[in-house]
Amino acid sequence: MSDQPTPLNETTTTINLSALRSALMPLAATLDVLSEEERQVISNLPEGSAMLIGISGPGKGSRYLLNIGQTTIGRDPSSEIFLDDVTVSRKHAQVEHEIGTNYSISDLGSLNGTYLNGVGVSGSVLVEGDEIQIGKYKLTFFVKGK
Repeated sequence: MSDQPTPLNETTTTINLSALRSALMPLAATLDVLSEEERQVISNLPEGSAMLIGISGPGKGSRYLLNIGQTTIGRDPSSEIFLDDVTVSRKHAQVEHEIGTNYSISDLGSLNGTYLNGVGVSGSVLVEGDEIQIGKYKLTFFVKGK
């Protein structure tokens, strides 16, 4: 690669603005998108528990409780979170819950990747309001703190 700056008339550059989602859509705005029932479910979570909620995409309205050590996500029917679509690998990703409210996500070598707030990740800590994209599914992470 060259150290030369990209010319202003360069038309082959791709810009991915979805990475700005978390900065442009704060948690309060994400909560506004939820139904009253979904907000009630989140407020009633036991301390340290978390939930993924499908806010858009084919899994819209789906809710997945994350209160065990490891939660696998994939197209394999034995996955704790089963996402039935060819864009999802059989063993796609895994969410780990450590002590307290510490959650992280890891890609398990999936074909299409795991995206956190629009950025491909192999592993990352999760923060409330994060959007996880696995295939066509977009899930928002919520955690009940102290």
